[in-house]
Amino acid sequence: MNFDAPDAPAITLEAVTSANWSAVQNGLTENAQAWAKVQGFDGGAGQVLTLPSTDGGIERAFIGMGDQKAQSRQRFIVAAGAAKLPEGAYDLKGLEGAALEEAALGWLLASYRFDRYRKQSEMKATLIAPEGIDADRILTIAKGECLTRDLINTPASDMGPPDLEAAARKLAEEHGASIEVTVGDDLLEKNFPMVHAVGRAANRAPRLIDMRWGSEGPTLTLVGKGVCFDTGGLNIKPSSSMGLMKKDMGGSATVLGLAHMIMGLGLKLQLRVLIPAVENSIAGNAFRPQDILNSRKGLTVEINNTDAEGRLVLADALTYGSEENPDLIVSMATLTGAARVAVGPDLAPFYTDHDDDASALAIAAAQVADPVWRMPFHNPYEAMIEPGVADLDNAPKGGFAGSITAALFLRRFVDAPRYMHFDIYGWQPTAAPARPHGGVGQGARALLEALPKMLGL
Repeated sequence: MNFDAPDAPAITLEAVTSANWSAVQNGLTENAQAWAKVQGFDGGAGQVLTLPSTDGGIERAFIGMGDQKAQSRQRFIVAAGAAKLPEGAYDLKGLEGAALEEAALGWLLASYRFDRYRKQSEMKATLIAPEGIDADRILTIAKGECLTRDLINTPASDMGPPDLEAAARKLAEEHGASIEVTVGDDLLEKNFPMVHAVGRAANRAPRLIDMRWGSEGPTLTLVGKGVCFDTGGLNIKPSSSMGLMKKDMGGSATVLGLAHMIMGLGLKLQLRVLIPAVENSIAGNAFRPQDILNSRKGLTVEINNTDAEGRLVLADALTYGSEENPDLIVSMATLTGAARVAVGPDLAPFYTDHDDDASALAIAAAQVADPVWRMPFHNPYEAMIEPGVADLDNAPKGGFAGSITAALFLRRFVDAPRYMHFDIYGWQPTAAPARPHGGVGQGARALLEALPKMLGL
């Protein structure tokens, strides 16, 4: 994945809209206009038109951006067209600002292939980095997103807790970060009881990954859910719900991708990444419904469903991260089906008590085509997570407000001044421009764009 060389022989590719195509085609030769008509090109979203040269090559090309309605309903329109273009290096014209950056990023992301297990054909068209963009920045962001995709797409047979640790170590080595990992029964000795309880039944030991980078600036702690496979535990999932559970470590994959972006861009902050990496498996020593677990914070948790395990491992990690009182702590997790019912697979719901942070994130998300949606920490629902027999309930009965009650549960373990939680899906169920079917990052690019305002960088 890269931009083509700036001195490569290039084909001019002009972006046009449905509205301005008539004016543009009036400047073409009669033959070219006739060819465009035969091809049915009218500037519609994702359409491409190539004009042949006298030597049998391509003299010029156009890509349709559609009308305002199409642009409001679809991201990465240029990427949709790029996948249809013949082989060659293209020099994109006709866009500027955020639209040009989205087009360049989308082109790179459209070239992503998950080829660990099967050779995939590469995208034929390449892009010369357009003038007016920061090519290094966009390439770094694209590589962070592709790291996230690779980690999610890898099946649990090759992406268990030790493999997730190896991926974190590789990233730390690449950027000169430090890393410490607490494994197995050492989790009990170092007071991470819920991470240990959730992961102890698996044949690959649970662990807490702790990566640090940077020595100056504000402090940011990212916490990612690393449930490498979720059977549901003794409250076992039906097969229809277990099929995608290799992606239940999507939160950890997303924070590692975001960490690559932050470190690769050299942001002036102190970054910490915490990942509780476990498998929620079934064995004689698995934690059980009605068990009451102790947590690092000292709060007790009644287990009403062993399939609500992600919040348990995150709770210990959030408590640990809060102990250093970072300026901002962010958790990312494929946490609840309720979030998908509420907003579907494309939106990343987030929670925060800070209106300024929410506003900065919403603005940034629109700028970088990474949609998010604010959900409420609705305090009256706190009673729903208080079972009476213990301090907290990991799975309130009734099924109402499942994403909100999960977020409220996590907030109980955070003592840092500012906290933000993302309840992501981490999966693209249907292929879309720049987003093939499979693992996908959500919220990371929006957060990256918002960090300078949120942390005063």
